[in-house]
Amino acid sequence: MPRYMSSREAAAYLRVSLQTLYAYVSRGLLHAENGPGQRESRYLATDVERLRDRKEKGRKPREVAKATLSFGLPVLESAITLIENERLYYRGLDALEIARTHSVEEAAAHLWQCDISAFDRSAPSSDSSLLVVMDNFRGRRAEEVLLPLFTLASDDARTALWQTSQQRLAEGSIDLVRILAGCLLGTEPNAKPLHQQCADVWGIDSRGADLIRRALVLCADHELNASSFTARCVVSTGASLRAGIIGGLAALTGGRHGATTARGEALWDEVVGDEMGTKIRQRLARGDDIPGFGHRLYPSGDVRAADLLASMAPLDRDCQELIHHGHDLTGARPSIDFALVALRRHLRLPLGAAFGVFALGRSIGWIAHGLEQRRNPDIIRPRAAYTGHIPSDVDPHYGVPR
Repeated sequence: MPRYMSSREAAAYLRVSLQTLYAYVSRGLLHAENGPGQRESRYLATDVERLRDRKEKGRKPREVAKATLSFGLPVLESAITLIENERLYYRGLDALEIARTHSVEEAAAHLWQCDISAFDRSAPSSDSSLLVVMDNFRGRRAEEVLLPLFTLASDDARTALWQTSQQRLAEGSIDLVRILAGCLLGTEPNAKPLHQQCADVWGIDSRGADLIRRALVLCADHELNASSFTARCVVSTGASLRAGIIGGLAALTGGRHGATTARGEALWDEVVGDEMGTKIRQRLARGDDIPGFGHRLYPSGDVRAADLLASMAPLDRDCQELIHHGHDLTGARPSIDFALVALRRHLRLPLGAAFGVFALGRSIGWIAHGLEQRRNPDIIRPRAAYTGHIPSDVDPHYGVPR
């Protein structure tokens, strides 16, 4: 069974005040769970021990660098997204408010810092051979097809490094997003609003279309997640924004990132029904997690998920019960991954659409990061802390702090 510490025990172990402990929680350095008492928080002992270990290693440059790569200190400057006090902002504006009031295209223009008029053009036409390829992929999940299809359907010229006109670059960027939408939906790219394209192909009403619009906006960016950092690394080499999207898509397919939605689908299939609480306890007892619950940057719950689920969960008893048992047993609340699976099931979209919505929305952020990275002439090239065999002709004290 997991071992927990109370707030006072955790503060004493970390040798900090309670106020500092709560600051750690608000900054996402430590996750707080609801304790047995309504007003009492508790902390996984392993998380507290890991944080103290990180603090103690903080004076060693190599250890600081290593810890930085896992929800640690910031590694580069960005003006795109802020996550602070468990809230999400796109270039200084509340992302939830943008999702309530803006189209996906308007959100993209805000993140890319371009004029929305750049989107007032026809979408690029597809090569006829690509439509044949699309037919061969029909019926397969988005996790499998988006990466190869987008790679075949797109080209570098629209967003190559030599493309310096801001207007042309914005036009090329929205073309890439529309091409990705076509790959997801099995259609030729078109200039309709992205959420409406999804609604038309998936046959859903205006309420469902609006839910998709909000989900796409809320998925647009989330600071330096693995896929966005990958996209930045790719673009920092001088590659096109299209190459950055391909890199981001590849990272997103991992089960610890965007493909958490596939694991979430499997969770629903396994536990929804009779004795749901017992089934979840059995998962936890055998060492399995509950995918789609908990986020280190939102100790009180992922605000993106809460916003989407507020419109769906009250109408879905299974969703409500799964949220209840997940929180009751672990203290964690749903993340955006869970909310996307709930959206897929609520609207009865094709299997894999949760990942597809995530990828389509996040492509906007990958482009924003690529555009920002281009303003920096340096390649992203961190150093590794070597831990292998030291050759005889190398200083035997290599890597030892002096």
